[in-house]
Amino acid sequence: MVYETGNRTVDNAVRGVLDGETLDRTDGLALLAQPVDALAAGADVVRRHFSDGTVDACSIVNAKAGDCAEDCGFCAQSAHFDTGIDTYGFLGPEKVLEAAKRAEADGAQRFGIVVAEKGVSKEHRPDEWNEIVKAIRLVRDETDVEVDASLGLLTQAEADELADEGLNHYNHNIETSRRYFPEVVGTHSFEDRLKTLRRAKNAGMDLCAGVILGMGESPTDRVDAAIELQGIGVSSLPVNILNPVAGTPMGDQDHADISKSEVVKTIAVYRLLHPDSRVRLTGGREVNLAPDEQHLPFEAGADGILTGDYLTTEGQDPGDDIEIMQRAGLEPNREVNDFDPAEVKERHRDPDPDPDTAVGTATSNATTELDD
Repeated sequence: MVYETGNRTVDNAVRGVLDGETLDRTDGLALLAQPVDALAAGADVVRRHFSDGTVDACSIVNAKAGDCAEDCGFCAQSAHFDTGIDTYGFLGPEKVLEAAKRAEADGAQRFGIVVAEKGVSKEHRPDEWNEIVKAIRLVRDETDVEVDASLGLLTQAEADELADEGLNHYNHNIETSRRYFPEVVGTHSFEDRLKTLRRAKNAGMDLCAGVILGMGESPTDRVDAAIELQGIGVSSLPVNILNPVAGTPMGDQDHADISKSEVVKTIAVYRLLHPDSRVRLTGGREVNLAPDEQHLPFEAGADGILTGDYLTTEGQDPGDDIEIMQRAGLEPNREVNDFDPAEVKERHRDPDPDPDTAVGTATSNATTELDD
């Protein structure tokens, strides 16, 4: 018998999902209007039914930083904004491998190679393309983690080559809804992003595509973004919360334009709309949710996390992330690489001086956690 929350809208949705139904936009909007406790409880039922009780961890390296020609309003790496970050060209295959090995030791199952530009072009920058392919090969051959990449827009030929090289997942976030996207990005279109996702999927790669919450979008936009991702089909849905960075158009805010309860409710709705996907809590959680609140999304359907440093700001300690999972009654996923969570936590309590992590120097303007 399915646990019932006592909320008819939530309980009907949960029963439908467990019976194999796909919820639609109308369902998503109705669910987002429900009380957070009932919605979180219903989403947790769905997560427990479809998942294995673990949290899948990924980690990334900023393999090429800054001077990006695109004008994404949230991004510290855009050449359009003065954010003071470190900039550098592609790190090189060996540096990327070092970062992948650190991520593996910290319990990541997936490792993402990220570059800051509209698209890594094999035609226009063949030397850089070849270096990235070498890095993918090294990580594939010398670690047990799955290899991901976020390289911007792709042609179909480029996507096919990356898949042939063993790239497991391609990350290309849609950021927000089709309607709100032009308020955030002006140098390329929403459809440009969808084309790349379709090409990556056509090539045989799994898709990692998600959103940033709190950029000024409406609750309807949040549902519409999830429905757009339904149509594409994603295996991982990263949910970022805006970390306002000084110098960007969104940098004057002191926190994301969303409440804590809205974050939790959005996570829960995404779980119900994407029951088979990893709903992944990613950037911005540390500055928008207090340490004793970060378990709440995992009690509302989340079962993935981005651990370690982000692209231009420092992230949270991997040992702390494991403790957050366990507080929510979950365990880290050890299917891909075997590691001891206790050792990860102990190592980071008294760490050695960190090696070069390729993290930048963006300054967050976030000063408070989200309101309830």
